[in-house]
Amino acid sequence: MLDRSESALSIVLRSRFYRSAFVALLISGVGVSAATPQLTLFLVRELHTPLPVAGLYYVTNLAAPLAGFLVGRWSDRTQNRLLWFRICAVVGAAGWLAMAAATEVWMPFVISVLALSVAGGSMASLFAACRDELSRRPTRAENRVVATIRMAFTTGWILGPVFGSWFGGVFGLRALLVATAVCAFAQVLPLGRQRVERYDDPRASKATERRRIDHMLPLLIFTAVCVLAMTGDTIKFGYLPIYMAEELRVSDSLRGVVIGIQPLLELLLLPVVARLADRFGAMRAMTAGAVLGLAGNLAYALSTSVAGLFVGQALTAGLWACVGALGVSIAQRLYPDGVGTASGVFLSAIPLGSAIGGTIGGIGVAAIGLPQVFFIPAGLTALAIVAFAILSARE
Repeated sequence: MLDRSESALSIVLRSRFYRSAFVALLISGVGVSAATPQLTLFLVRELHTPLPVAGLYYVTNLAAPLAGFLVGRWSDRTQNRLLWFRICAVVGAAGWLAMAAATEVWMPFVISVLALSVAGGSMASLFAACRDELSRRPTRAENRVVATIRMAFTTGWILGPVFGSWFGGVFGLRALLVATAVCAFAQVLPLGRQRVERYDDPRASKATERRRIDHMLPLLIFTAVCVLAMTGDTIKFGYLPIYMAEELRVSDSLRGVVIGIQPLLELLLLPVVARLADRFGAMRAMTAGAVLGLAGNLAYALSTSVAGLFVGQALTAGLWACVGALGVSIAQRLYPDGVGTASGVFLSAIPLGSAIGGTIGGIGVAAIGLPQVFFIPAGLTALAIVAFAILSARE
């Protein structure tokens, strides 16, 4: 099989599990992306939270790495990999329902830390199950298989914000959070009663717990480097609309087009990135993605027109296509002793980067203003390029 060129799409279509995982991630992506952009508005409008306090909500993402690590370790000790996928989905549904019923300012913060941070483990467990299946049935197209499945989540992030804005405007923000809870639970339905047994490599040595922890160092380094490269995204979502509205005097519709173009381009680039990784190596592709991310941040920082912002979005889409298509696969290879732990740790880097980026953005805007604040994530991404290059050379 390894000597045969295969179509990733045909592999996904032939496998009941891969097809189910694709639909599950699509539902999850729509639900999460419908609610996430509306959460600050919910805190301010429904709970009368002061705007500076509402902005601190995203600091609760700092709980995600711990939750991702714990869920991943439990997943690696459970025979049925989908058990923790289902548990995390149920916890997420309960968390969104509790958010919809919140009546005090502190409640969403506690709910996010205790429930929604755990809910993120559902995606990690699903990708760990994909790795188990790929280990049992190896293929030269594995990067493209993962990218194809990941495309479902990206598609959800294209559709979800549109759905969330409409649904929240028509039925109210609390009803939107209830709908998100329904999506969180509904992601388990495509998989039905399927089981994916944990794959234990018969060639792997029985390492001690001490060695297993030591072996995590490459994974932790890679995750930290990805966090450096991701920090600009929160700054972009938080402050680029303000810059377009107040400095460039861009219309509402055009601002929406600028923000929405990135996930669309990311979706188109996912299979391209996966094919390049199969040919040249995943870590080299990640290095190239970081270079695109650096160029994107510089385009934001130097732009004096909407055209420059479009260029920045296109370049940043290349970075996020690399992260989406390759990040979790690289993490799993760096820590093969526990692919569930690797998936949980890496995917927790995204909310961690969001929290750090939000903090940096708030301080940076106050210190140097817009759009110069994007020089800060550009500098951090430059460090990430150097680190990726070193990791690529060692690999």
